[in-house]
Amino acid sequence: MMTSRSIRSSAHMAVLIAGLTTGLLASAAAFAQVTVQDAWVRGTVPGQTSSGAFMTLQSADGAKVVGVSTPVAGTAEIHEMKMEGNVMRMRAVPALDLPKGQAVQLKPGGYHVMLMDVKQPLVKDATVPLTLKVELADKRVVEQKVEARVRDLTAGNMPAMHHDHGGEHKH
Repeated sequence: MMTSRSIRSSAHMAVLIAGLTTGLLASAAAFAQVTVQDAWVRGTVPGQTSSGAFMTLQSADGAKVVGVSTPVAGTAEIHEMKMEGNVMRMRAVPALDLPKGQAVQLKPGGYHVMLMDVKQPLVKDATVPLTLKVELADKRVVEQKVEARVRDLTAGNMPAMHHDHGGEHKH
């Protein structure tokens, strides 16, 4: 037999569950607007204090990455590498645009997440938790959790560049 107290408790629980479900669905909808594929981090050796994280991002409605954090490093930033004349330059960028419906690759030699003050070696097959701060098209900022697998420290290295030193090269 249900008493008025158990009816109130049941009604309160139903409202609570409905509220939680709505919140979770809203969060899922926000996260579904940005997809993350192939997230990985370059491994390190003992004493190495920096590394890079790479992935492909795509936004259904357009967005931008405005920040990144991870517990494995003191600092994490979005960086850009590009050639300026004959010099490869790397710099932090305040935000990374994710144009509507276009895949944006974070890859060696281009945009990437720079991990600095890495707290311990990043060993192959471990996972690194990353949190992306994403500003959606409606200007809301949401956090997106990413689990990136650590690859061998030589993964994704840029091809060796040939340097002409003006003489015969001998081995």
